[in-house]
Amino acid sequence: MTRYASLMQLPARLLGAACGVVLALLLAIATGIALQRYLLGSGHIGAEEALVWLLLLLACLGFPLVASGTFSMRIDLFGDTPDSSWQFLRALIAEAIVLGACLALVSSGIKAASHIGGTSPTLGLGEWIRPAALALSGIAALALRFLTLLSEGCGRRLMGAFAIAIAAWAVVVSGATPLPMPPSLAAAGVIVLGILVAAPLPHVFILAGHLALAAGSALVEPALALSLLSGMGRYLLLAIPFFLLAGGLLIVSGMGNDLVRFAAALVGARRAGLGQTVLLTSVLFSGISGSSIANAAFSSKTFLRPLVEQGYAPERAGGIIAATAVLDNIIPPSIAFFILATATNLPVGPLLVGGLFAGLLLAVVLAIAIHLTMRDRVVAPREVTPLSGRLALRAMPVFGLGLIVVAGIRFGLVTPTEAAALAAAYTLAAALLMRSQLGGIAAAFIQAGTETAAIIVLIGAATPLSFLLATDGVSGAAARLALSWGENPFMVMLAANLLLLAVGLVLDIGAAILLFAPILLPAAIAVGIDPVHFGVILVVNLMIGGLTPPVGILVQVVSATTGLPAIHLFRAILPYLAALLAALFSMGIGIAAHAYFSLT
Repeated sequence: MTRYASLMQLPARLLGAACGVVLALLLAIATGIALQRYLLGSGHIGAEEALVWLLLLLACLGFPLVASGTFSMRIDLFGDTPDSSWQFLRALIAEAIVLGACLALVSSGIKAASHIGGTSPTLGLGEWIRPAALALSGIAALALRFLTLLSEGCGRRLMGAFAIAIAAWAVVVSGATPLPMPPSLAAAGVIVLGILVAAPLPHVFILAGHLALAAGSALVEPALALSLLSGMGRYLLLAIPFFLLAGGLLIVSGMGNDLVRFAAALVGARRAGLGQTVLLTSVLFSGISGSSIANAAFSSKTFLRPLVEQGYAPERAGGIIAATAVLDNIIPPSIAFFILATATNLPVGPLLVGGLFAGLLLAVVLAIAIHLTMRDRVVAPREVTPLSGRLALRAMPVFGLGLIVVAGIRFGLVTPTEAAALAAAYTLAAALLMRSQLGGIAAAFIQAGTETAAIIVLIGAATPLSFLLATDGVSGAAARLALSWGENPFMVMLAANLLLLAVGLVLDIGAAILLFAPILLPAAIAVGIDPVHFGVILVVNLMIGGLTPPVGILVQVVSATTGLPAIHLFRAILPYLAALLAALFSMGIGIAAHAYFSLT
């Protein structure tokens, strides 16, 4: 290990630990607010604003860690190709995008900090602190990236990428507009290039908004930083880190294993019983984590070996695990619905209720598909523990957690953020009562904190792009294009679903929601489609995209966790993908029919 590697590991660990500490502070404050409001009937002035500021701090601390590892959200369309020169060129451009995005944060953050005045309404903190923190985050990201590349012996790539990034930054800050195209088109070009070279999506979005200045974007650099901060600093987004933490603590505490045993007792003795156990576990796990990626990793580690031992082909077992993981971002609490609500201002409660019904329908069709694909095999576990009061009692804490989240939000007892905080506090208490190792609990906080930073930065980086789409008239043009199929809800629903399926082939669900939901929703509303119903269809559609090549993020997670080749998993997943698509189009027809008869 070189001296650069040693230098790189320490700051990365410190930043990760800082993210975990900030998340713990967020949890303490949010839980305290909820308990104070319900037990004492009072609140605390400035508490919500403090939470938002801490969320921004978490994003700034975690951003330097987003460029590599599992949080980078890279989309690799080509994989490892034998052409080393092509690989080097892709890596060079991807690195230039990463460094260029960091420079954009530094430049726009410093300018915004120097121009903005005033103090926050209740805390009295100077508003300049937020863009200054953004600039410091960019500096830290640059330093960490330099150390990382030097430790990997990639000095030549580093120098070339930094030269390209500096040149692009110089063009932007010069005030010249050498790109004779609409700003939104320039941004789209950067996004396409970033996807082709497998650059991290948060960095791609940041750089796209920054380089749009070279095409005459109305968002000057200070406004770009403030727009990004506005996108990240929304109170509703606080639910995301708490749900991620609840899912991590569910595994650490051992309650995840209790879920598995309970599910096996219910369905394990049936034909394809272990496959049905995977499905039922995903349904139950969905009520806590809200993260399909977390479930895919958990189920891969828990179920692959037992499935293979019971007669399932390894690829078939991996396909079942990936397909059932789709449910986690549909059955509430779904992080995807919180992102959708942020992007479109749709109400979270009705979205979650719609997601519950859609998720249960998808679970039914997956159960049928698993049953039919294993009809020639005897795959019931040799020993299935019968359902007993003891098993039900051990699983009861998990069901209590689901009740807090779903019923609390649905009946207005708690806000989504409070429900998420109480869920995280609940799982933390369970982990401590079950005497889980403190190291595992700390790791769950760090994992959730850094993953939150990646998601929050992605959401913030999409905010300037949404502004460009609006100012360039792209949203209106897309709505008119959808309506050109005729003012018929069936045709608009079909067009939207086909577009979203195509988008899901290459885009992460969070990015796809942020870019396309604001465009498609007005077209759906114009033909009488209920916006909440359309939002549910949009999330279901894009979650199915997690199974489709060439990206298929859920398939990639299972492949990385199990070592099975992704190409074999894509082939094995086809029956389950067909079942999910059939359910999607059935739901779409039902929603379009409701809109059609409502209009007539």
